[in-house]
This record gives sequence, structure tokens and C-alpha cells, in this order.
Amino acid sequence: MSAAGALAIITTVSAGGSPAAAQTGAVAAAADESITHEENPRVPEGAAWTEAYFPSSDGSGVELHADVLRPAHLPANAKTPVILSIGPYFAHAGQTDPEGWDRVGPSARFQDFIDGADLMARGYTFVMVDLRGFGGSTGCLDFLGPGEQADIKAAVEWSASRPWSTGKVGMYGKSYDANTGLAANVLKLKPLRAIVAQEPTWNRYNYLFSNGVPRSNATSSPRGYGSIATMAPLADDSDRYKANAQYEASHPECLSNNQTDTQDPDPTSPYWRARDFATRAVGTHTPLFVTSGFIEDNTKPEDMEQYLDNHKGPERGWLGQWEHVRGNDTTADGRLKMGRAGWFDEVMRFYDQYLRGIKPSVADPAFAVEDSLANWRAQATWPKADSSYRVRLSSGRYVDDGGATQSAARLAAPPQAKGSDIENAPSAGPLAPVQAENTDAPGNNFWTFSTPVTKQVRITATPEVTLKTTGQGNVLVRLWDVAPDGTATMFNENAALLAGSRSTLIELKATDWTFEPGHRLGVQIGTVSASGWRDVPSGQTIKVSDARLALDVQDPRFDVPTQGDRSPYLDRYVAANTTTLSDVGPGTFELKLPHSR
Repeated sequence: MSAAGALAIITTVSAGGSPAAAQTGAVAAAADESITHEENPRVPEGAAWTEAYFPSSDGSGVELHADVLRPAHLPANAKTPVILSIGPYFAHAGQTDPEGWDRVGPSARFQDFIDGADLMARGYTFVMVDLRGFGGSTGCLDFLGPGEQADIKAAVEWSASRPWSTGKVGMYGKSYDANTGLAANVLKLKPLRAIVAQEPTWNRYNYLFSNGVPRSNATSSPRGYGSIATMAPLADDSDRYKANAQYEASHPECLSNNQTDTQDPDPTSPYWRARDFATRAVGTHTPLFVTSGFIEDNTKPEDMEQYLDNHKGPERGWLGQWEHVRGNDTTADGRLKMGRAGWFDEVMRFYDQYLRGIKPSVADPAFAVEDSLANWRAQATWPKADSSYRVRLSSGRYVDDGGATQSAARLAAPPQAKGSDIENAPSAGPLAPVQAENTDAPGNNFWTFSTPVTKQVRITATPEVTLKTTGQGNVLVRLWDVAPDGTATMFNENAALLAGSRSTLIELKATDWTFEPGHRLGVQIGTVSASGWRDVPSGQTIKVSDARLALDVQDPRFDVPTQGDRSPYLDRYVAANTTTLSDVGPGTFELKLPHSR
């Protein structure tokens, strides 16, 4: 069966892919013998499965485990391109929690890709590697730090050096194993020729903090990964796999260090600089195919623009109004969650181009983008702005009390992450009515409004707010789309920690929001009154002066349409993030486009 020589126990698997009761009997396999689907239903159809072990690249003695799926119809020495996934979710027992398997087998995490793209019939090898501390690998997890980056380097180079490899490697992933692709790009690895990264974080700091303010998952997510790292192996895993899987039992510092080290709130610390892939992407060239939901609440699109600007190689992307999903995911009634058809076909044209040198038969757009009205367009780059400018916002003051002094816009708190929660975006709850007026007595927020737009205007790219403040505490900046009747939808937010008298730059999330005629932009500045954060209110009055908003805007009249339907999540998001403002002040700036083009 594998290099470890585990037994192959004959079982059946239910139609839905979950394990069923084991049948009696066992079939022993030789050390290097591969196992097919007919011999073990956990192996994808058309694949031959083996296991392998190899050292990480940092000289630490960490041993990495790989599951290798080769096309069963090809000779053992037939050279193929390799598609690699490396991350924490490939344990034989389950991705984030034990899944109830009653026999050993390769992870089903990306069986949708293997089957949907017909990967084996196309003559690709698919390799799944456990990062250190997870699955069958030894070592201490380090939240995509230097250790895990050494594992990524080793996995790419090992995959390229196998006698059955052409030496050309692509990477595929979603969430954490999409992050490993972005990390691999900054390592500038020669065998790495293409990366598909769905819903990644672009700077690992932003997953736990925003400008010094901890997010609600700041402690629960590291704890969740500790839970995954200590998942028990299966009874029929090999002795070598079992010993590696139990590494943390004799190294308790692995979990304690990860829980402690991730709590540094300073984004400029050495710990977070090593994990700032957006900054480190300067001058990189690996072809990228990325997806990102502008309104998703798990791996938020922060520093995406910086990463793509710093990256100089070919870029492709699907960007739109969805949650934490894959390009092929569907709803219960069969609708595509991203709204755009053809994910696997487009991905394989991308891989064929860069791993095999096959010119695509279809001219796919570089970027397919869905805006907030569910209109899809094709662009050569993202972002693409027709005008960039800064506007002055109102000065004001507020009490940093966490929203205690008045009714505040407050989202329902996301659940605390366990292992099984890490891959799932939290759902937003309804908003309470929001007061919009500025008053002499400080409340917990104040507002600035634009004048109504006379034609469609789209805010794109990464809005930025600069504040001069006095007082210590927290600030939350939110952007709202305000209709003529006062109905308002919050579409962007970010927080920052304020310390004394200083100027603070707050980058919001990447966005793509289109304003209809008669609508205006509302900018809300105040205490962190929304859940999703673990701020500590100071109780101080924060005075804000010389506030500025930097915007990139685009004229929808010049959109080039491309295929795509409304993402189902968009309606849920709008319903959960819409309220009615009791009073809307006069407009003090314009959302404007250039007069001509």
C-alpha cells in the first residue's frame, strides 16, 4: 500500500462519501504497492494511492507526510505535472474533526476537484502534504511562519524531484491551503509554475487582528488549529504515521507556544512580518489564479490589493459578493455559490497553460468581477479605477464605551471556533436602528454623508481613512450605502487601536460596491459597537479632527459584461446588514467620476 506498509481493510462507502460499516477481511499490501479505488473506496476513481515521507527544508529534523494520487492507467514511471496541496486539513481521520472513517485512506478534502476536473484522466498527479504538526507530520505548527514556509518549500521541491514528475508543480487550495500557495509565491521557488488560491488571507495578521484590535477569533482560531494538530490517527494507520501524529503529546510546547505567539497585537513585530505575504510579494512572478469574496466574514479581503500590486506575474481572479466558498460550491437547490459557471474548466485551462504549455482554447477574462448589484464584468486587472481622490470628513467626538450610550449597529456574535468551525464563515445577524445625527453631547459615533449621486458610481479597490485623534481607545470605521428613504446597508468596516494624540491610517477591506442614482455614501466613525471584535473599551472621549477618506471610483457605464449570476449570499448579507437611519445629515462631499474618459 504505502511506504509505511499499512494494511488495506476492505470496506464500503456510502453514496454521500461518508464511511460505512467495515466488511470482514483484510488485504495486506507490499511496502511500495499502490492502492486503487477498487481496493479501497476512499481512493478516488482512476487514482493509485501511495504514502511518502521526506524532511522539511530547514534542517530541523521535521518529517513531512504526503499522500500521492497518481493516474492508475499510467505506468509507475510515467512523468506527469504535479498539483500540490499542503496544509493542516489532510489527516486520514478528517479535515478539522474526526469524520468517522473506519479505515485508512487519503483525505477527501479536494476529491471534488479531483473528480470534477477529471484530474487523473487528464494525466496529472495530485499530492497532499501535511504541514508540520498535522496529520502524519512531526514538528510544531507555527501559523504559516518560518517553519511552515520551510515545509512548503520542501513539498514543492520534493514533488518536482520525483521520478514520475515533469518537474513542474502547481498548487491548489482554499482558505489555509490557499494561504500556503500565496506563501509559496513569495518564496520564489523555481519548480512552482502556477497557483490557484481560493479565499486566502493575504497577510496572516489580519485573520486575528486589525490595527491592534483583536478580532473575536483571536484566541479561538489558534486553539482550533491546536485541536486539529492533536487529532488521533486511525486504528489502521501505519506505526510511522501514528508516531508522527502523536508528536504534540510529547511536545506540549507546540500548542502553548502557538497560543501565546499569535497574541502579539503589533503588526510590525518580527512574528507578523514573517507572515506578511502582501508586503513580501514584491517582485514575485508565479502565475496566480485567486478568488475572494468582498463581503465574506472569514478570510476577509484585506491587503489583497497590496499583494496583487506587488506581484508582477500573470494574474487571474474571480472576485464577488460571496461567503467562504469554493468556485464549484452549490446551494441545496443547485445554484452556484459564486454565481459563475465553469470553475474546473477554467482552472484546468490555467494549469494546462502554465504546467504543460498548452495554449488555452478559450479566452477567459483575467478578472471576472461581480459588483453589489450582481452585475458581472471582465477586467484586465483588479482594481481598475477611473478616478482616485480624497475627501474631508467631519470632525467629531465619541465615547469609546463599546456602544453602551445609544442604540448601535451591532452584528450577531460569530461562534467561537473549534476545529470544525475554522472553515466556516460566521453568519451575520440583523442590525438595530442607528442614530445618524451629530450632537454636542458625544454619543458613541458620528457621521459624514456624501451628496446623492446622479448616476451610478462604483467604489472599488481599498478605501482608506486617515484620522487625527486625541484620547486612548478604539475606533471603528464603517461605510454605508444610504438610499433616499434612509435605508442603509453597511458594506465595509475596519477597526484600529488609538493611543494618545497621533494620526492613524486605517485601510478598509477591498470592495466593489455600486451606488444607484439618489444614493449617498455614509461614513460612520465611533466606538467598536459591532461584534466580531474583542476590543476593551477605554471609556474615554475620543476627539477626531482632520479626518480624510481616500477613494477609488469606477464608472459602470464602461463595464465589459461577462457570464455570471447573482451570488446567493448577497441577498442574505444585505438583509443582515441593512437598517434605517433615523436622521441623515446634509451631504458635505461628492462621489464623483471624471467628466470624460
